[in-house]
Amino acid sequence: MQPRRSLRLVAGALVLALPLLGSCGFDKATDRVYTPAAGINNRAGDVHVLGAVIVAAQPGSGTFVASLSNTKSDEDVELTQVAGSGTWTDLVFAPDDPSVDIAARGFVNLVDEDPITVTGDLTPGQVVSLTLTFDSGDAVTMDAPVVYACNSYEGLDSSASEPSESPTESESPSPGDVPTEGSTVSPSASESPSGASGAPAEPYDCVAVGED
Repeated sequence: MQPRRSLRLVAGALVLALPLLGSCGFDKATDRVYTPAAGINNRAGDVHVLGAVIVAAQPGSGTFVASLSNTKSDEDVELTQVAGSGTWTDLVFAPDDPSVDIAARGFVNLVDEDPITVTGDLTPGQVVSLTLTFDSGDAVTMDAPVVYACNSYEGLDSSASEPSESPTESESPSPGDVPTEGSTVSPSASESPSGASGAPAEPYDCVAVGED
C-alpha cells in the first residue's frame, strides 16, 4: 500500500505544479516585443514608427523624435509629412515636407536627420494625435506623448526660438527713425523688453521637473 500512496502523492504534486510550469512556457513576458521608454510604437504600416515622442524644452513648442523602420525589401520609402490629427490639427510642423528617405529594409532615427519641429499649445504630459504620411501612399495615425527635454531626451528639442538681435552700437538709425521735436518713436518688436509678446519661452528646469 505504501508504494501506491507515494505514487498518488507524486501525481498530485505534478497536477498542482502544472499552472506554475505553464507560466514559464511559451509567450513569456520577456519574449514579447516591448520598449521600456516613454515613446510609442506603431507597427501597423509598412514603415514601423518606433519610440515616437514630442520632446519639449519649453512651453509651446517641441521636436518630433522617432525611429522609422522600412519593412519593404524592394522599395525605398520617403516620409513626406507629419501633421496633427483629430483635435490637434492646429499644430504647426516645420518643415512642411521633411523628405526623410528610408531605404528598403532600412532604419532611420530622426535624431540624426534635420529636426521636425512643432509649435502649438503643447505641455509635457499631454498625448498628441499625429499622422505620418509616406510617398508610398501609406499614412500612420498614432498618439505620441509630449515629454520634457530632460534625462535621455536632453538636447533633442531644436524648436526654441532664437533670441532677437539687438542693434549694435555701430548701427545708426535710418532717417525715418530720427525723432523730430515733440515726437516720440515707438520701439519695434525686436526692441521690446524681455518677456514681451514674441519673446522666447522660459525653458523648463529639469531639476525642478524631477522634483514634481
